[in-house]
Amino acid sequence: MPSTRRPCRNCKIDYLPQRGEAGEPSALARQRAGGGNKLTVIAQLRGLERSFSNGIKALGPLDLDIEGGEFLSLLGPSGCGKSTALRIIAELLMPSAGGLAWPGGKPRIGFVFQDPTLMPWSDVRGNVRLPLDLKRVPRRESNSRAQAALARVGLSGFSDAYPRALSGGMRMRVAIARALVAKPQLLLMDEPFAALDEIGRDALNEDLLKLWREDSLTIVFVTHSVYEASFLSTRIVTLSPRPGRIVSEFRLSPPPGRTSEWRASREFVETARQVSLSLRTAVATAA
Repeated sequence: MPSTRRPCRNCKIDYLPQRGEAGEPSALARQRAGGGNKLTVIAQLRGLERSFSNGIKALGPLDLDIEGGEFLSLLGPSGCGKSTALRIIAELLMPSAGGLAWPGGKPRIGFVFQDPTLMPWSDVRGNVRLPLDLKRVPRRESNSRAQAALARVGLSGFSDAYPRALSGGMRMRVAIARALVAKPQLLLMDEPFAALDEIGRDALNEDLLKLWREDSLTIVFVTHSVYEASFLSTRIVTLSPRPGRIVSEFRLSPPPGRTSEWRASREFVETARQVSLSLRTAVATAA
């Protein structure tokens, strides 16, 4: 059977078009772009569906492998089930059908929500320390780890500040520090930068990539932004309008130390063009 891959001539993109029968893409999903080396699959979503009590089917069926160390973005129109999928992976929500498996055991999971969800009565240190307090980590250790996490997101001088005194971008940095303080292996992020201005979003994108590299994290990132997904990701999965199903998969090979200058490169522009075309086609087909 001939390959369905259509490599981009001007950039390092490996494109997998719309998927067929359930389970069919899983072998492809474990291969590196341009080669056959298999990656470690840390999570398997099989036949995943979610319907709500009002009768709306938000998601599925969805078949997806999450590979260790990747930066995977879920991209699709509003209401297509991206956030629902993320909550199922976090086991905050049960699927209506299908299942989630952890082949090597469940990793430590961190979750960053679209809203920072900080406790207004607690200072920044206390907010970051919360996951450790819930685990009854000794206060001296938890304070030290909270301070270290704040330093990593550029907020070492704001430990005693309260959320009301922080900008939107700073509050989101606190939320990221709170997720990092528990040393997650899998970080789930639900449109964390959607409410920020372009300059703030770009800065946090670059800082997030640095944290991803330093901690060898696996990140699953939900976004509406083609440009954000194209900048951050090693793989992008586009979803159809509700109920969300996988339409396309893009495997990317961006430079590891990419900065804002890379957004002006031909490779980035071509990546964004192809991803945007896939998304528009999916929306138009569903209309």
